[in-house]
Amino acid sequence: MSTQAMIDSQRVGAEVYHGAELCKEKSMKLLEEIHLPRGLLPLPALEEVGYNRATGFVWLKQKKATTHVFKAISKKVSYAPEVTAFVEDRRMKRLSGVKSRELLIWVSLSDMYIDDPESKRITFKSQAGISLSFPVSAFQAEEEERSNGDGK
Repeated sequence: MSTQAMIDSQRVGAEVYHGAELCKEKSMKLLEEIHLPRGLLPLPALEEVGYNRATGFVWLKQKKATTHVFKAISKKVSYAPEVTAFVEDRRMKRLSGVKSRELLIWVSLSDMYIDDPESKRITFKSQAGISLSFPVSAFQAEEEERSNGDGK
């Protein structure tokens, strides 16, 4: 079975949402449900979000690829027009469509997870098996940063 056929089969029976506001709300709610930071997927122009609860398959479609800089850790991340993953508690695995800028190259991420909630750290793993961990607080949603910050 081709990768596209496998992805298409995962969409059968999924909850699907359309429209920028509803998609943003549903993507943040999903991140909350699986206990990952709400700012982990800062996708400003979402058009479609789908979630197959039976298999854990998730997809997020946006108008075009976008990049985001997580200022707290000085990391630039690129998000393809479609991001897919299988989700479970505190984990996104078999991730596609997300790359992190490391030195002079873009590295595709395959997993992101919080192994120990007490440590307050999230780990990102590349397809090559290299992993880096950062504070969960670096991935708070913008509205959380404002409410936890100095009120500006």
